[in-house]
Amino acid sequence: MKRIYIKAIIGAGLLSMLMLGCSDILEEKPRSIYTPDFFKSEKGVMGGLTSMYAHLRYIYGQAYYYNATLTGTDEVTYAQSADGNFKDLDLSGVGSLTSTSSRSDVLWNAAFPNINTANGIIENAAAVGTISDALIAEARFFRAFDYFLLVQTFGGVPLDLGSGVLKFNTAPVRTSTRNTVPEVYTQAIFPDLLKAVADLPENPRLTGTATKTLARLMLSKAYLTYAWWLENPNDIPTYPEVARVDPDGKNAAWYYQQAYDVAVAGIENPGPFGLQPTFYDVNLGSNDRNNEIMLYADHTEASEFYNGGSLTYGSGGAPDNFAGWMMTWNYTNIRSDGKSSVQREAVQALGRPWTRMCPTIGVVKNTFADKVNDSRYDGTFTYVYRGNWNRGNVTDLTLKNANDITISQGDAVLTFLHDDDPAVVYSNTTANIGAGVLPGRADFVIAPSGISRIVYPGLWKLGPYRTDNAGGLGQPNAGSTRPFNVAKFSELYFVAAEAAVKGANTKVGKTARELILVIRERAGKWRWDNNGNVAKTADNSLGMAAATPLVIDVNYILAERSREYYGEGYRWFDLVRTQKWNELAGSYQICGTNYGDHTPATVNRTIEKHHYLRPIPQGQIDGMEMSDEDKDKYQNPGYR
Repeated sequence: MKRIYIKAIIGAGLLSMLMLGCSDILEEKPRSIYTPDFFKSEKGVMGGLTSMYAHLRYIYGQAYYYNATLTGTDEVTYAQSADGNFKDLDLSGVGSLTSTSSRSDVLWNAAFPNINTANGIIENAAAVGTISDALIAEARFFRAFDYFLLVQTFGGVPLDLGSGVLKFNTAPVRTSTRNTVPEVYTQAIFPDLLKAVADLPENPRLTGTATKTLARLMLSKAYLTYAWWLENPNDIPTYPEVARVDPDGKNAAWYYQQAYDVAVAGIENPGPFGLQPTFYDVNLGSNDRNNEIMLYADHTEASEFYNGGSLTYGSGGAPDNFAGWMMTWNYTNIRSDGKSSVQREAVQALGRPWTRMCPTIGVVKNTFADKVNDSRYDGTFTYVYRGNWNRGNVTDLTLKNANDITISQGDAVLTFLHDDDPAVVYSNTTANIGAGVLPGRADFVIAPSGISRIVYPGLWKLGPYRTDNAGGLGQPNAGSTRPFNVAKFSELYFVAAEAAVKGANTKVGKTARELILVIRERAGKWRWDNNGNVAKTADNSLGMAAATPLVIDVNYILAERSREYYGEGYRWFDLVRTQKWNELAGSYQICGTNYGDHTPATVNRTIEKHHYLRPIPQGQIDGMEMSDEDKDKYQNPGYR
């Protein structure tokens, strides 16, 4: 397969690319606007399709949107250096979520131009005569993909962008009408994904392009989400207001069954996709674009042009992949013998500190309670920080660390313990970061209950990976040149299991528990101790199976989803879909913002029913030529 490297260029609010010849990369040229005639040429259609993959980089890896998918959930709270972008979303009284502060505007602004591009391809490509149904299905997939993100985030959104429902629009339009949630699903999302499943190939035409299995995953997720919406167990309001009745007369149970059937079809007909042998392999930088990853926003260290950003310094804006910075604390402040023993380095365990988001204490103590059998804690976080001072300007062969014990390059400098230990002694000045010590240990330590907004385990799975560090610190200030993973084959198991818990009839060997066991048993297999930095051959799958409840419920599936996808941007959607947000994230524990603060505080959130929808961006409201009354009605209730 050829590898896609994509760079997006914005022109007049529309993304545009051209693919030339049979190159191994997609060559790109900017255009100011798309016209119907443009999509009636083969180059036009291929350019439009290329832009659809490029648009992913304006959503995924964009750190402020990333924040909107996690902060305020049970996975993440704001960290010490957070500004309003992060505090507003925590809903804990330190900010206010409004139509001007919500960073879901990133999604709104990126999705609609791409939807219009898809409209143009779908409407005009047939006139070319050489464009296959499979290529048009890629456009259908992305139109459905964007509408699915939008309807989950904002409720009903417009299907008419100015020229008619799902029609290509080329003229500026200053009015808009929102369709209802059922209309978006039944007129756009479901028909497009059904057609995509039918027409997309099993194998991608290029590495990373859409396939039948990918379309099945998105269709099953859409069926599952819509079934929950119809059921509405906690009476969450929708907008625009509409009865929760399917226009085709189907009930929630029918859609749960469809979700199960489609997901299982994806598992049984995987094409080139499958599960990696260990959880560690899924997110390992040197193993990016593996067969478990079905869609990603791509980047490369080979070329700034095709990377979409500088290879030496991050811009802090799209299309850079800078999401991984957000949950990286300033580990460079650690001191051993008065010297910086852990320096900023472009490796997966470290990267650029930003200290905007952090895990809650409950994540470390409860979500990842089993850190011995289950490999996912080790394959998610950096919890051991090792000396790398000789890659910087520190020439000492050894340094004195905790208890004045000498350490060498590569030894543990700071460890976040698996469990609380009453023997830990903290000092506000220890290691310059208020760390603790344990008798006989050369590494400084912090217990789970001592995790704070300023010092916490880093997010290893999103850390940078580069091959051009040349034995030094590399380029740790650049945006990550890794792809940002968007869709994983493993999620088919979770979708089918959740649908089964909600009442779908199951196939032999694929009950909810049996599906979850596939994921859990994989999690019990180790080939590498990531934080120990040593090979580890262990198969704890039997123990993982024995620890799995005989009866699986929704909360257990949500806990498993968090262990599998922690910090990847799934959590807000999961809690909103299942209406478990307030139940699971209404309070959390964390220590304070100062070094040496290891006293956990319980923080309560105010999660109201209107928060289950994000506000329509104020820029959209302000840009429309409508009466104040109509503008007010356009906005979601609770944000007016």
